[in-house]
Amino acid sequence: MHYALDENYFRGYEWWLMKEAKKRNPNIILMGLPWSFPGWLGKGFNWPYVNLQLTAYYVMTWIVGAKHYHDLDIDYIGIWNERSFDINYIKVLRRMLNYQGLHRVKIIASDNLWEPISASMLLDTELLNVIDVIGAHYPGTRTVRDARLTKKKLWSSEDFSTLNNDVGAGCLGRILNQNYINGYMTATIAWNLVASYYEQLPYGRCGLMTAQEPWSGHYAVEPPIWVTAHTTQFTQPGWYYLKTVGHLEKGGSYVALTDGLGNLTIIVETMSHKHSRCIRPFLPYFNVSHQFATFLLKGSFSEIPELQVWYTRLGKPSKRFLFKQLDSLWLLDSGGAFTLELQEDELFTLTTLTTGGKGSCPPPPESQPFPQVYEDDFDVDYPFFSEAPNFADQTGVFEYFTNIEDPGEHRFTLRQVLNQRPITWAADAYNTISVIGDYKWSNLTVRCDVYIETPEKGGVFIAGRVNKGGILIRSARGVFFWIFANGTYKVTGDLAGWIIYALGHVDVTANRWYTLTLIIKGRFSSGTLNGKSVWKNIPVSFPKNGWAAIGTHSFEFAQFDNFHVEATT
Repeated sequence: MHYALDENYFRGYEWWLMKEAKKRNPNIILMGLPWSFPGWLGKGFNWPYVNLQLTAYYVMTWIVGAKHYHDLDIDYIGIWNERSFDINYIKVLRRMLNYQGLHRVKIIASDNLWEPISASMLLDTELLNVIDVIGAHYPGTRTVRDARLTKKKLWSSEDFSTLNNDVGAGCLGRILNQNYINGYMTATIAWNLVASYYEQLPYGRCGLMTAQEPWSGHYAVEPPIWVTAHTTQFTQPGWYYLKTVGHLEKGGSYVALTDGLGNLTIIVETMSHKHSRCIRPFLPYFNVSHQFATFLLKGSFSEIPELQVWYTRLGKPSKRFLFKQLDSLWLLDSGGAFTLELQEDELFTLTTLTTGGKGSCPPPPESQPFPQVYEDDFDVDYPFFSEAPNFADQTGVFEYFTNIEDPGEHRFTLRQVLNQRPITWAADAYNTISVIGDYKWSNLTVRCDVYIETPEKGGVFIAGRVNKGGILIRSARGVFFWIFANGTYKVTGDLAGWIIYALGHVDVTANRWYTLTLIIKGRFSSGTLNGKSVWKNIPVSFPKNGWAAIGTHSFEFAQFDNFHVEATT
């Protein structure tokens, strides 16, 4: 909701993503977790708990809208990602969900550390009753006593977040087993699903797979996908861990799960310390060496005749296997016993399920850099997504917009639509900014038609060589060409506007279109307004390269059209 009670259930890509996931697996579980909140909820404070009813209403309408507009059932709802929780808010949210008939939507808290949420639950029976799952982030496979005493389900509700090479795969292989063995956690949620954002943003390629070139269609199915498959292809939510799980004598671990209907899946991992370090937390040293491990199936499992075997070995490319099916194990003559020879950095899944498979698909298109000449006139009558392709909003929201009154060339534009700073999760900038292009770009010409909507105080910019984004956006450097509705212009070396290269007067006012051009070549830059030179040959020694960008001076309405960039690295 960009503005108070502004309900629109067709913004962003998340609705599409959830529906695509449900097409492939109708039983997939959907969870919602606010990272930031619309500013109007805070009534002037950077805090979502000013009006508990209003925030709960905001979250509840999202869940209702998911069902009403997209037929999506949200199964779990969180509180505030890695930030403070409010005990009364959690209770108000539960009451509001129940009032709407959403008793089946479960609450997970607090998506931060195990404490103080666990102790708070033990001290407050009502709170204990309204929270269904305790979710901790990056728990390092460990939990705490208070969390166990609540008798609630314990989840690692955000984990992994590591470069998706073999070490990232090793990290995931280790924690998928040991989050349960060491910490009794029955879910591990990897952040993030697919690395589909510019690689030089924070946490580049920290997804299970990589798809960061929409312009070429290139993608890579990375090793963490196949490590995940060792667990997820042979279990389902609702399966039970057996209590006979643990660590292997010479390093590594094993878990076993059953559906309670006779099926059994055993997952063994021997990830070494140096090949399984996650991005956080610190991992104390441990040793893994060559060993033999003997397993004995007892009780009802002693009658299992055969186990399918799937195998992964990470490390040297020459000896590397990813999710390979081996000959199955026959157990009829061995009294339910079998022995595995284990080297370091291996994964075995042994299972009664015969449904495993390593799918195949045609090779993806070749990797290509971002086009050196790129333009977008935003002339889309009925856009499939609310946002334009390839623009990555770092602060603010840039959406397709239709000017009903303007029948001319600016009927369809891109508009910055937030008029208030959100209740932030990270340190957002005080300006809005969307970046685009190739981070390696050095020499470039950026041209864009701009339209300031706020008289006197409004301002917009175009930029090149922007060198930071995400949680670091406030300190982004680059070359920024600003014009303001009060008839001034400014050239700065940073988004915040501390480094001023030039300033002066120009014939600019609100509610009129202007064409800005920024030229950066080598160590010099120039700018024009409507084709007339405003400043030229200003020295820029840093940064040497970065993205192109557009944005506004504050959280204000402004429009952009006929964006054009020509670049060389």
